[in-house]
Amino acid sequence: MHDSIISLEDLTVELGGNPVLRGMELTVTAGEIVAVVGPNGSGKSTLLRCLAGLQPAASGEVRVFGKPPADEVPFWRHVALLIDEPAWYPGLTVREHLELMAAVHPRVRMTVEVALEVFALAERADAPPLNLSTGQRQRLSLAAALLRPSTLLLLDEPERGLDGDFRARLADLLDAYTNEGGTVMMATHDPGLAARARQISPSGVTA
Repeated sequence: MHDSIISLEDLTVELGGNPVLRGMELTVTAGEIVAVVGPNGSGKSTLLRCLAGLQPAASGEVRVFGKPPADEVPFWRHVALLIDEPAWYPGLTVREHLELMAAVHPRVRMTVEVALEVFALAERADAPPLNLSTGQRQRLSLAAALLRPSTLLLLDEPERGLDGDFRARLADLLDAYTNEGGTVMMATHDPGLAARARQISPSGVTA
């Protein structure tokens, strides 16, 4: 286990030749919840993609668990990512999607039945995801991310489509994740989620 889970030194990221992140410095330690806040277009999603090894840096250094992030199996054994809505498998129900996630991971954080209850999906367990509402699909995405074992959770606007009650429940779930030793890095516009985290902007620490 690395005390410094995420380390950025003088990070600059460009999109189409235009700098999106400039000279960013950041250290995130084990057990922290960090909220990346700022207006749309400020680089929040770009930062998460960079931490996931999906967006190269123009300059500077990015380290996750002490190494540069890489879109490879060993990296994803420790990292759970929710940036875009997943591509759902045609013909599989909500329950079957979660069962598939559980089948490929030897030690899940919760059972499928528990996940269905925790994420308020039990009544829709036999429906295909595309028949769900936007909020229900977001809860399914979160259930899949939090069911599988990981020690770093990267979330892009996890509150998207969720009502106020479930946003509060999500905050509790993230607290529980870090109490188990995990670390959370999320981009969010939700004041409640941000208030329970260390807040940074894409250009540096703000609070």
